[in-house]
Order: sequence, then structure tokens, then C-alpha cells
Amino acid sequence: MLPMTSGTEQTIVEAAILVFNEDYSAPLEKVAERAGVTRRTLHRYFAGREELLACCARDMQRSCRLALTQALASSSDPMVQLEHILYAGIDCGAKYAFFTKLHTRPEHQHAPGQVADCAEYDALQARCRAVVTRLQQEGKISAHLSADWVLLLLSGVVKTTIEARAAGAAGPHLQQFAWFSFSKGIGL
Repeated sequence: MLPMTSGTEQTIVEAAILVFNEDYSAPLEKVAERAGVTRRTLHRYFAGREELLACCARDMQRSCRLALTQALASSSDPMVQLEHILYAGIDCGAKYAFFTKLHTRPEHQHAPGQVADCAEYDALQARCRAVVTRLQQEGKISAHLSADWVLLLLSGVVKTTIEARAAGAAGPHLQQFAWFSFSKGIGL
């Protein structure tokens, strides 16, 4: 990969995240088209699909880790933390959706403790799960739902919100709609 001297590499990565989030098997031509570059330019920065996906994963992990860490540090109140976790996922957009999708695909060789990005993903998920568990212990979230279910529902609401934003259907109150839907779904 060439050293990053312009925004071209990042433009390609951003386009790849959007394209592969929609269709994981999409050809590189579609990524190049979305990025507004030729396939030849794409290959100046990335030798192939696997190298591009690895770069996407690093970019998504960095962005999502920062956003979720800030959400968790935003308050000592777990309800505020949970709301901010939802907003962090929405703000990360396709990066959050695709990163979660990559780590939960059946063919992903998830290796906690062995692969750094898997370990970081697991650590963040554990911190988010702890927020949910605390709210359940306080009786604020239904105990009939597992913490994993709540986090999967959160991911689904993030995905729906991203799609609503892309369709222009939600207007300026997108985050409030997402929180309302999610909070009612978990018994708040």
C-alpha cells in the first residue's frame, strides 16, 4: 500500500465500507465507482480485496472504539451510557453496522485473546453488556431479555436508523426516533 499522501486512500476506504456493508461480495469495480476513482487507482493503494478489507476493518475499529469509549465515559448513569452507545453507533453509521457484521459472520474466525481486533471488539462488547446487566439489576430493563439480545436489538435499531437516514425518511429527529424505538423494545 502506498503511503497516504492524499485523501484518495481514505475515500476508497469510506466507499468500500459503504459498498461492502450493503453487499459483502460486491466487486472492486463497484468500490472504485463509489469512490469516484478508476480500478487502476484503487489498485495503486490496495493490492486486492483482502488488503482493502483489512484496511476497512482497522478504520472501522478505530472509529467505533473511539465513539463507544466516549459514550461509556459520558456519564456514570448507565441509562445515559446506553443512550449514548446507541447514538455512537448511529454516528459511526455504516462503519458500526459493517464492523459488527464482520465480527458476527459465521465464517469469521473470531479469536478472542489471539487476534487484537477480536480482543478489542470483545472488550468493548463486554463493557456495553455490563451497562445492560446493571440496568437489568436495577430493574430498568426487562430481565426477560438477555444482555446479548438487547445489544443485538441495539445493532438492529442502528442499522434501521442508517437506512432511514439514507432514504431521507427520518428528518432532524432521527436519534430521538431511534432511542424511542429501542427504549420501548427493551421495556423502558
